Amino acid sequence: MSRLAAGVVLVTAREPGLDPDDPTAPLGEDVGMTATAFLSVSLDPPLVMVSLREGSRMDDLLAEQPLWAVSVLAESQRHIAGRFAMKGRISDRLLFEDIPYVRGAASGAPMVGGALATLECRTEQTVAAGDHTLVIARVLTASVPAGESGPLTYFRGRYRQLG
Repeated sequence: MSRLAAGVVLVTAREPGLDPDDPTAPLGEDVGMTATAFLSVSLDPPLVMVSLREGSRMDDLLAEQPLWAVSVLAESQRHIAGRFAMKGRISDRLLFEDIPYVRGAASGAPMVGGALATLECRTEQTVAAGDHTLVIARVLTASVPAGESGPLTYFRGRYRQLG
C-alpha cells in the first residue's frame, strides 16, 4: 500500500475532564493523531471515515467522545504531521503548545490554523476491521480558509508535496 498516495490530516478531539460537575477537577486534554486513511463516504448526508489503529489513544477516545475534528494539512505543515505521528511521543498538551489553532464551536476540538480545510464531526458508526477501527462520522461543520497552498501527501513512506 506504500505505492498509494494519500492526503494527510490531523484528527483531534477534546478528552473530557475527570469530573465535568466538579470545577476543581482536572480539565480534559486535547488529543491529536496524524492519519492518512481518511476519506469522504457520502455527500448526502455528508459522511467521512477515518481508520484508527485498534487500541490507540484516539481509538479509545473516540469510543467515548463522539465529537472530533479534522484538519486537512497543507504542504507547509509537514512538521505538524510528523509531530503527531511520533511513537513514544510526549504528552499531547505539549504537542499543541506552539501550533496555531482555533477550537471548533461544535466539537470543542482544536482545528489547525493554515490547514487547507477543517471539519467537525460526530461519530455515527464504528466498524471493527482487522487491527483497525473504521469510524464513520457525520460532518457538522466544514470550512475552507482562504489560501492556495498545495496538500501534504504521504507516498512510499514519506511526506511529499505535489508537483
